[in-house]
Amino acid sequence: MNYTTAAYGAWQSPITAASIFEASDNVSYLSVENNQLYFVESKASANGKNVLFKLSPQNTAVQLTSNEESVRSRVHEYGGRPYLVDGDDIYYSQFADQKIYRISQNSTPAAITEQNLRYMECIADQKNNRLICVREDHRGIGEPINTLVAISLSDTNQETLLFSGSDFVSAPHLSPDGNSVAFITWSHPNMPWDDTQLRVINFTEDGSVANIVEVPQSGNVSIRLPHYSADGTLYFVADFENWWTLYRVDTLSGKPQKVLDKEIEINSYGIEDNNNGIIAYSKEGVDHIARVNLATAEMTNIGNTFSSADSISVANDRVYFRASTPSSGNAIYQLVDNSYEKIYQPSGPVIEKNFLSVPQPIEFPTGINEIAYGFFYPPQNNDFTGAKDTLPPLIVKVHGGPVGATDSSLNPGIQFWTSRGFAVFDVNHRGSTGYGRAFRKKLYPNWGLVDVEDASNGVKWLASEGFIDADKVAIRGGSAGGYTTLAALAFQNVFKAGTSYYGISDLGVLAGDTHKFESRYLDQLIGPYPEMKNIYDQRSPINSVQNITAPLLLLQGLDDKVVPPNQSELIFNALKENCIDTAYIAFEGEGHGFRQPANNIKALNSELSFYGQVFGFVAAGNIEAVQLISCDSSKLVD
Repeated sequence: MNYTTAAYGAWQSPITAASIFEASDNVSYLSVENNQLYFVESKASANGKNVLFKLSPQNTAVQLTSNEESVRSRVHEYGGRPYLVDGDDIYYSQFADQKIYRISQNSTPAAITEQNLRYMECIADQKNNRLICVREDHRGIGEPINTLVAISLSDTNQETLLFSGSDFVSAPHLSPDGNSVAFITWSHPNMPWDDTQLRVINFTEDGSVANIVEVPQSGNVSIRLPHYSADGTLYFVADFENWWTLYRVDTLSGKPQKVLDKEIEINSYGIEDNNNGIIAYSKEGVDHIARVNLATAEMTNIGNTFSSADSISVANDRVYFRASTPSSGNAIYQLVDNSYEKIYQPSGPVIEKNFLSVPQPIEFPTGINEIAYGFFYPPQNNDFTGAKDTLPPLIVKVHGGPVGATDSSLNPGIQFWTSRGFAVFDVNHRGSTGYGRAFRKKLYPNWGLVDVEDASNGVKWLASEGFIDADKVAIRGGSAGGYTTLAALAFQNVFKAGTSYYGISDLGVLAGDTHKFESRYLDQLIGPYPEMKNIYDQRSPINSVQNITAPLLLLQGLDDKVVPPNQSELIFNALKENCIDTAYIAFEGEGHGFRQPANNIKALNSELSFYGQVFGFVAAGNIEAVQLISCDSSKLVD
């Protein structure tokens, strides 16, 4: 085949920012009600809003809410399942005002809750004609109050407090007889992956609280996903022994009883019947679907592996789940017996095989006799090749969280780079989820150290293998990944450029200026504040800005409540004073994570223009040049 020789980074590609974001939809929050599948789809055509759908018998999506509203909760800022279907009634959280709205038999949506209250993960308590919901109360001064409440479905819509006293509440699930509800709680400074409690409220005949029982646990353990089976057995996922695996509450002792003794991380599960469950789990960077015999603990994998798999929802004669592969983004799959098939794929860019870079899972040495993980994407474009005796530039991509994780799912944003001649390294540094509790805990209290070290050591390993040009390495990330990006530039000399999407520059400011959910997160990641202010200062890039000599692009939403805009503005102003090439692009109407296609397109194209200027190539296509500022003109003297 005849290739055109061109500088890495300058290759022409059919994968444009517009093709990625103008028709890039995603599905989430699958649930089955009345044997019917419902789900939320984020729609590029609706400017990134979340729309509620149901799946028809022909596997087509039937829209239930309008493109003018967004079905999205802001409880804990990140939200949870924002809708409930109960018979002919649909209840959903409207993002704009966070009220719950009801649609009854195609009627006009009507609000049933008040201002300054947020709700998520509602369940139907038909026995008592009410909803049971996680509520976040913003009516007072100071931190909002998280509780479990019952909302009467009579004309009054009166709310009754069922549980309070912990800082956070999530994941209620009602027993089949309607006499109990199980739910998860946790309190500062813990996060839900640190130390949580499984509680059960037992109701009297009139629906009042008879008592509240906490399922016994020993030491810190993360308990998730409580779920009753048809026979009333309460199942849950917990990491008592390092791995998030399946347990149940023993009916005689009331204590946890391990169901599945496997070193795997369960992402989601559903109970098919009293004897069998379906699980989605991660192991060594890939995901599987498996059937588990709940009595014998026998586990049988079903079909091939996935890049990701979750959101299992059980119907009468089938199971639905969401999954992705290296060549396909999130889609809805249907499992019948031991066979599954993809039945619904949301709109998204189609990437031809000739332009598709296949991720290569890698392990690399780091720390002191430790390892970290990631996925390496080599450049791929059948029309172009790099100049002789040159190697591709590398973009290191750091996930958010920071205890989140990346996987090998098709990511058109990565293919945007690889089809232009970049290599991409998507790193799972120590602390990432999916490799057990012990690996996850390696980030505590070492944030800003081990993540930066792993990003740097991954680059060194790739360079030693001859895969990349070590003199042309950029690092990029959003939120916590943005912090790692800034810290890597401030505390390492490996990276020649960086792009921070709403990254954290001053940890002390963040400790006092963020939302409730993460307001004590830094106690775990670094230590208590202000007692350990000196450590915060040491690890804050803003306090070592004089060490940042590589060009930096900063991208920020002005409505961000998680990482406020002043975090990006602080670093931008400091770099201008130090005459380092920098640019700051702010986006009105965007919060923590950009949703509007036009803004995502501008951000990605600006990043391409930025790397072209730094690494000395001209980007193909009609890319508007981002204007780099090298000095604060007000500080210059003639």
